Amino acid sequence: MTKNKQEHSGVWILAEQSDGQVQRISYELLTRGRDLADKRSTDLTAMIFGSDINAEDLQELIDCGADRVITMEAAALRHFLVEPYAACMLKIIEDYRPEIIIAGATSTGRTLMPYVAIKAHAGLTADCTVLDIEEDTGNLLQTRPAIGGNILATIKTPQHRPQMATVRPRSTKPAIKQDSRVGEIIRLKAPAECLASRINRVDFIPDESEHGLQEADVVVAVGRGIKKGENLSLTEPLCGSLEAALGATRDVVDRDWLSYPHQIGLSGKTVNPKLYLAFGISGTIQHLAGMQTSETIVAVNTDPDAQIFNVADFGIVGDLFEVLPVLTERINKIRNSQ
Repeated sequence: MTKNKQEHSGVWILAEQSDGQVQRISYELLTRGRDLADKRSTDLTAMIFGSDINAEDLQELIDCGADRVITMEAAALRHFLVEPYAACMLKIIEDYRPEIIIAGATSTGRTLMPYVAIKAHAGLTADCTVLDIEEDTGNLLQTRPAIGGNILATIKTPQHRPQMATVRPRSTKPAIKQDSRVGEIIRLKAPAECLASRINRVDFIPDESEHGLQEADVVVAVGRGIKKGENLSLTEPLCGSLEAALGATRDVVDRDWLSYPHQIGLSGKTVNPKLYLAFGISGTIQHLAGMQTSETIVAVNTDPDAQIFNVADFGIVGDLFEVLPVLTERINKIRNSQ
């Protein structure tokens, strides 16, 4: 089904919904998808599975860059289950034959895309940081960190279609709404034969953290330079003053100084805050992949050659144990004077 490249065309994204509302990752994918579609001189289509999906949200996908939106809806698709979602996606692939499909590296994307790729005999690259089009061939160039984040590998799938990739949430800006855009919205009823599932949804427990890491406007992150877990208490006044979420490198989590939900990087979360404060972080490729799109990055490190300074907007070469208390004091002084 996927080997004849001539029969496949168009760039597609897997948009996501929750309780009928289109999720932020969908608009981030539109940013990447629009760039790829323009380079391929082709259309951009958003496909989405669910039940009673909000019509205004579907129009907003058009407003934000999609040329076409195709839904496949049924009560059984209201919540994600891999088997019915995969069956519906394979039906879409068979009927429309997309050339490229990109999805978020969310719990949905990370579960669904490998399952579909195997069934469709297609190639898939996970957790891409860069997507591009090869000029001569039109192949999708899929770049991601490899070998523990020490190198960047660019992968392509020259023979099989569709070419499939996932990208990290918060790794790019959501597409901007353009009221003048027009496009086609096609709402399909999911075939009954696509809805069977051996898995039942039992419950859902949301993360109710006060400052969710991926949603935070300010992130204070620490690396191995914090030296020991007891020193994390030094970050509490700063996090309180800035209403910041606390993040960490893999080294910190591996040493059990902080739990895994705090981990930022290729094997953790991707964040895109307005302000990212990095203390004692050297800046491995693995970590940079999770935070380099932050709007403003401030880094403190004793090593002037630390890689973190290559992405930082402001860098302080100094001891975090000296800088952090002074910075916290100055911020509190400014806030109290307002």
